[in-house]
Amino acid sequence: MDKHVTLLRPDPGDSESRRTSVSLPADLLSQAAARLRVLALLYAGVFFLAGIFPMLVVPSDRALLFSSFIQWGPSVIAIVVALLVAAVIRSRRVSLSAAMKIGLLFEVAGSYGIAMAELVDPRAFGVDTPVAVVHGLSWVAVWTLLFTIVVPSPPRRAVTAALASVSSVPVVMGVLMALHFTPLRLDPVQFFFWMVLPYLLVVYMSYVGARVVYALGSEVKRARELGSYHLEEKLGQGGMGEVWRARHRLLARPAAIKLMKPALRENGRPRASEDPVRRFEREAQVIASLRSPHTVNLFDFGVADDGSFYYVMELLEGLDTDKLVRRFGPLPASRAIHLLRQVCHSLSEAESHGLVHRDIKPANIFLCCYGEEYDFVKVLDFGIVKATRTPDAAPGGGLTGDNVLPGTPAFMAPEQVLSDAVDGRADIYATGCVAYWLLTGQLVFEAPNPMGFLMHHTRTPPAAPSTRTELPIPPALDELVLSCLAKDPKDRPQSARELSRRLGMVDGADGWSEEWAKAWWEKARL
Repeated sequence: MDKHVTLLRPDPGDSESRRTSVSLPADLLSQAAARLRVLALLYAGVFFLAGIFPMLVVPSDRALLFSSFIQWGPSVIAIVVALLVAAVIRSRRVSLSAAMKIGLLFEVAGSYGIAMAELVDPRAFGVDTPVAVVHGLSWVAVWTLLFTIVVPSPPRRAVTAALASVSSVPVVMGVLMALHFTPLRLDPVQFFFWMVLPYLLVVYMSYVGARVVYALGSEVKRARELGSYHLEEKLGQGGMGEVWRARHRLLARPAAIKLMKPALRENGRPRASEDPVRRFEREAQVIASLRSPHTVNLFDFGVADDGSFYYVMELLEGLDTDKLVRRFGPLPASRAIHLLRQVCHSLSEAESHGLVHRDIKPANIFLCCYGEEYDFVKVLDFGIVKATRTPDAAPGGGLTGDNVLPGTPAFMAPEQVLSDAVDGRADIYATGCVAYWLLTGQLVFEAPNPMGFLMHHTRTPPAAPSTRTELPIPPALDELVLSCLAKDPKDRPQSARELSRRLGMVDGADGWSEEWAKAWWEKARL
């Protein structure tokens, strides 16, 4: 990989760049649409319980309720509109941007419904003619502020909608005064200070709230921008950081980005602690140095504007062998051999570079369709790799912290448990554990806690795989797996190349064909 290759930043003048910069991420818009639907249902429910239900219960009020359209009409219309908005927002045919626009229209319509229900009350003076009553600051103010916070919109749109919403109070009151439906008489100055100024202040508060809420969403969007890559979906999270599905803006190439957020702050700036950064950099450098097709490919590595370290890998479609066995059960011996030899290919190259993976396990062996090849293996996660030809190989000189296990207890070689002096034969032991899992669907040892696993790996002889499964296992494969699990590294295959050669010599090793693999993947439909 050319170390000078960097992520291209899109031209600020590019139209696509401008379009994405003014919108929130799709998942945040989806959440906002869901909140909008809940808000519409809440609006309808509150309107019914506060405005109509009490009058239905009391006989005298019930008669008054149906005596005039102006009494029940605004409430019923407001409820119907709210229910329609909730139904429309739920429809998959409505885009997220259209849902947000519908939401702003609903904010305005809802405000007028509140204003009509509040200000028009035929009972106020005991007459049949509707009159306007004033109860202080209208609930329109609360509705407008709530809407601005719950459903984020660009500040300009939010202010426009807020102005249209709060106008409902002076407009309704002005119309009722003009029609002489109220004994209240206000000169222009009084009208302004009573009916206009308070709601202009509400608009100002709405604007401030809109800027804060929308800015938070924009920060999330910017945080997901890594050069020309846009983070789309979190795929997983572990001790070394997060893994996201991403897409290159210019090449339309999907990718997986491993991201390590800064954990500490120094002088107000984000800074990750030293050891995790060294491990993260080492993992990127190791992957970049390996060329085996069965080692995950690295596209790029860098530091984001917020101090996050990241590297960009190929995005693989498929499943790891942990999920494979859990979902589909133990594998036929021929298929297990086919997968294990590909793992050996990756480990053999790592050995030639003096590297020990130290965390070979089913979850780090990914099975995928790769181009037109099926059952193609990729070895993942070189986060705790150890270099045996550098000063890091000295005891205590690795990249794992004190009191931190350099591996996964259920797959750790005895020498990995007892000391830091390990070589490639520790990966051979772990590969034997993986083979055991593939053939039997069970771990080599069962234990209630990590210490129990470690004690078994250092002391307990393993049972032959053939004794723990009903599937046929060739005797030679049975013996080979047990030799990989030998307590003494000298009794194991001495290299991944040797292990691959011995796997290929097992009777029926070539029984898993490309046709069988293709048929399995088409049936599984992963």
